[in-house]
Amino acid sequence: MGPIYIMWLRQLKRYFRSRARMIGSLGQPLIFLLAFGFGFGGIYQKAGNGNYFQFLAPGIISMAILFTGVFSGIEILWDRQFGFLKETLVAPVPRLHIMIGRTLGGATVAFLQGLIVLLISTLMGFRPNLQSLLLSFIFMFLIAVLFTALGTAFASMLNDMQSFPLIMNFFIMPLFFFSGAIFPLKDASTVLTVVASCNPLAYGVDGLRASFGGESFYGMGMDFLVLGLFCSFFLVLGSYLFSKIQI
Repeated sequence: MGPIYIMWLRQLKRYFRSRARMIGSLGQPLIFLLAFGFGFGGIYQKAGNGNYFQFLAPGIISMAILFTGVFSGIEILWDRQFGFLKETLVAPVPRLHIMIGRTLGGATVAFLQGLIVLLISTLMGFRPNLQSLLLSFIFMFLIAVLFTALGTAFASMLNDMQSFPLIMNFFIMPLFFFSGAIFPLKDASTVLTVVASCNPLAYGVDGLRASFGGESFYGMGMDFLVLGLFCSFFLVLGSYLFSKIQI
């Protein structure tokens, strides 16, 4: 357990040392909360769907976790370029422990980003269900683990640090927009509903929204089951690809 704890602690130290990273990663969620939350609130309410900001906030919290978790993978490429990864991989510890430690560290950072966005959303008018707050935290952490493992898997296959953000933006933007984060799936077309059903983030957003006191499209049990399966799959895939890294 020592290597896992060391890698987890190292990820947290990186996060807290970089104030620019902490502040900069909040820019996009704030823009979405302001532009969508207050821009479409009146239209959403006139359509008879209630408070749009209350609907939107869980999706934006999930977005903050998604982006932070996935882009934590770039640290693997950074460490590879400057030689730290080689020093880590030649250590007499299993690579699986290194990968798990990195993933848990990155997931913890993504979870903290989600908590910050949750706090900001609350200050802006979002009212979560405090009775199921612990359940909300579980969904947030599952989303964080899933997409941190996904970022690790992608980073393990790449050698060019500059290509990573381009590829990941191309991949994760559809994940976000087709997750039901900014529009209700119950009113979506059949095609969008089918696409969302294949999207792991859709179950994270749905479960988080339900635990915060909103309506669930899939059912909270299904959300938890699918997220758990995707987490397991990407942890296994990320561990395999990380073990194949050539130094």
